[in-house]
Amino acid sequence: MVKERNELWEWVKAFLVAILLAFVIRAFLFTPIEVKGASMEPTLHSEERMFVTKIGEPKRFDIVVFHATEEKDYIKRVIGLPGDRVEYKNDVLYINGKPYEEPYLDDIKKQLVDSPLTGPFTLEETAVGSEVVPEGHVFVLGDNRRNSKDSRHIGAVPIDSIVGKTKVIFYPFKDMKIIGD
Repeated sequence: MVKERNELWEWVKAFLVAILLAFVIRAFLFTPIEVKGASMEPTLHSEERMFVTKIGEPKRFDIVVFHATEEKDYIKRVIGLPGDRVEYKNDVLYINGKPYEEPYLDDIKKQLVDSPLTGPFTLEETAVGSEVVPEGHVFVLGDNRRNSKDSRHIGAVPIDSIVGKTKVIFYPFKDMKIIGD
């Protein structure tokens, strides 16, 4: 009888450790999220599921998840970092006066030969309303520039509202991949 009790106790301890470990990993390292909407197409599609990594500061062109409201999280691409001047002219991204390529948009731009994917703007003309991205904030855009509620509309995103970065699509299984740098 004592042996059965000890074995049961060992199973209970193992189960509790597993639950605790799962909680710690989800709370501090990564958590799954579901993409909702078309704002990140063609890179991400609605109903895809991804892991959000909660480690490290966001870098330019990272895809991040952030709290847009208390009830809603958005997933967008970091374009501007604190102190950056961001501008679009002739469908080309300029950061601090230097043109940047956006290879993740190449395929969709080829389909839109008659009009730009991203209309021209400066930060001052957006909801950011200043010449540079404010300290402690980032400027984010959806890859589907014509159908994205992003920093052009909601302003610069506070870095402390960012949940984490995402790179791994794990569902649906046929679309499983790592979004490259």
